Amino acid sequence: MAANTEIGRTRFSTPSDREIVIARVFDAPRRLVWAAWTDPRHVPQWLLGPDGWTMPVCEIDLRPGGAWHFLWRNGNGEELDMRGVYREVVPPERLVNTESWGEGWPETLNTLELSEENGKTMVVQTALFPSKETRDAALQSGMNDGVARSYERLDEHLRTMV
Repeated sequence: MAANTEIGRTRFSTPSDREIVIARVFDAPRRLVWAAWTDPRHVPQWLLGPDGWTMPVCEIDLRPGGAWHFLWRNGNGEELDMRGVYREVVPPERLVNTESWGEGWPETLNTLELSEENGKTMVVQTALFPSKETRDAALQSGMNDGVARSYERLDEHLRTMV
């Protein structure tokens, strides 16, 4: 596990011109964090971004070459559609997938790594963008606030899974 083991704080970094790395320690075993991240019964409970959004569509075919599709909706009827393909699935430690948000947004390559120490799980998610400009546009979109709020919800949801 990384030197930073502070529970409940989401950290963002940009180690290269094309990457965003998000890290957080959860007070839960890796197997539960993996299940919350990969099971369509759990994902809509926490991966919602800002308050006021729901996830009426959560489809996950968890295998290399399998597709995933999430659709979010807010109270005004606005929708955000996201989909991708799993490239690597190594339960419960590593998940690599593409991610497309539709027109205007380029495809990213996301790598999720989970490591456990003393019953706590370090989550490190790396998003690789095709250019610095697209990475910077994602950072300007308010993504950090949505991710941080989703991770807070994940922390709460994990307590119900124990």
